[in-house]
Amino acid sequence: MSWRVVVVTKSAKLEYSMEYLVVRDAESTTKVHLGDISVLLIENTACAITTALMSQLLQHKIKVIFCDEKRNPCGELTAYYGCHDCSQKLKDQLSWTRDAKQLIWTAIVGEKIKNQMLVLRAVQSPRADQLCRYLDELEFGDRTNREGHAAKVYFNALFGSHFSRSDDCPTNAALNYGYSLILSCFNREVVAAGYLTQLGLFHDNMFNTYNLSCDLMEPFRPLVDACVHKLGPKQFEKAENGPDFDEFKIDTSFHSYLIDITENSILINMYHSVMVQQMRLAMYAALKDDRNRVGNLEQHRAIIDALLRENGEDVQDAIILHINHSLIKSLKMIKNED
Repeated sequence: MSWRVVVVTKSAKLEYSMEYLVVRDAESTTKVHLGDISVLLIENTACAITTALMSQLLQHKIKVIFCDEKRNPCGELTAYYGCHDCSQKLKDQLSWTRDAKQLIWTAIVGEKIKNQMLVLRAVQSPRADQLCRYLDELEFGDRTNREGHAAKVYFNALFGSHFSRSDDCPTNAALNYGYSLILSCFNREVVAAGYLTQLGLFHDNMFNTYNLSCDLMEPFRPLVDACVHKLGPKQFEKAENGPDFDEFKIDTSFHSYLIDITENSILINMYHSVMVQQMRLAMYAALKDDRNRVGNLEQHRAIIDALLRENGEDVQDAIILHINHSLIKSLKMIKNED
């Protein structure tokens, strides 16, 4: 039985070899047997994955989640056929009656409110008793929307009276990240059981590919809520006149890409061994003088232009100029600090 959640955080190449997932980065090579993997989460957008591995992951019914440049889940791989009798399962799913759906949805809402109540009790909130009353008032099909009333009381008690799920804040970002992971796990199980994720019990959005999974995951949302409450994410605001640190991530990705496409293992290992120090130095240089950042951007454009023209000599000249400029700048800074 698969149980491992494999998370890839670094720039790496993912490939298949003899029933193993092979992850090669600049520092090491890691192998994990496919039979042990439940979920593969690829956080870094600088990863490369082979089609042979993707095919094997789907055959082993391993959920693969891809993240965007902000490390938020943005998509996943789902197998077409989850089990041997999926045709019969699909016929059964299409014939589910309205009363059967409402009966199951009532049970789901009841479990969700119960778990929310347990979370509030764990944080010693007096509002837990109000959720207990909502649970007692729950009707068939949740006709009185006890779920919605409970959610309002629950989130205000857990994250403050001014909190709203529509706010653009670190707390909501953390909640959405956790919910996405749970949703992906349920998508995997629904498909593996031979059902369609699109046809839900209560959720019925024509633009939602995962209506059924959204239904089934509801009682498990409080697990994420409790983790986020414990972590307490804070707002990190940029200094008004400070540098944009996202630029340094892009700068590092630019250099990593140029190095990685050479497929020179010695060069790749050398670069990645000093990458962190190089990024720190670049950030320090920008804090000292923003003209350093502008100069780097101009040199990067010159390298890209030469690459697009496929002119090897110009590429070499542009890279040498950039290296010399960075070296001189670094030596001057070190000398001044000394």
